[in-house]
Amino acid sequence: CAMAMVAAKRAVAAPITVSYNLSGVDKLRLSADTLAKIFQRDIKTWNDPAIAADNPGMTMPNKPITVVHRSDGSGTTSNFTKYLDAASDAWKLGSGDTVNWPTDTQGAERNAGVAQLIKQGDGTIGYVDLSDAKASGLKFAAIKNKDGNFVEPTLEAATAALAGAEVKDDLTYNPLNAAGAESYPITAPTYILVKTAYGDPAKAALVKGFLTYLLTDGQALAKEVDFAHLPDSLRQK
Repeated sequence: CAMAMVAAKRAVAAPITVSYNLSGVDKLRLSADTLAKIFQRDIKTWNDPAIAADNPGMTMPNKPITVVHRSDGSGTTSNFTKYLDAASDAWKLGSGDTVNWPTDTQGAERNAGVAQLIKQGDGTIGYVDLSDAKASGLKFAAIKNKDGNFVEPTLEAATAALAGAEVKDDLTYNPLNAAGAESYPITAPTYILVKTAYGDPAKAALVKGFLTYLLTDGQALAKEVDFAHLPDSLRQK
């Protein structure tokens, strides 16, 4: 069948947390290079000097790190690995919906599955969307952003990342590793695909009305489901 011309409309965004389960450690900070080395298994223990350097004044336990990742193809994996590819020269595994994770890591389906594995094991770490991480009661790390600040994965920090992203003329943009003192660097956008033209004027009006609602009153609903609203500058565009 013929493909219709479509346009992407950004609606909301969400932080991807780096969630962990480590007894005695309630606050954790990780830079991009340290995070990359953990997930590709160059760093295998929690008291590694690189983790200690990110967390001055803390005594990290001499305990093995268990890395948990998505076993199914996912946009969460794509955005997480794209972030590492952009932010860390140490990252070697590339990016995509799936990557070749080291054989001594653990995989689970969907965000909820990764969250459950993290919750079950002391010393675990993985990447989980904010909603599932909160629902599972997980702890998540503050990640060092492009401006050099360690920022926790909040909705406000995700909106700051959107504000710091370069927006192209067609309104596409990439908030991963975006500039800004308050930006959370692992922020993933969502989008809606709509046709650029409709043969039925009534249907076109309905689609336009739906998109208008999402970009106006509907923005207030984002927080209820752990998504960040668009900054006003991008919403107006």
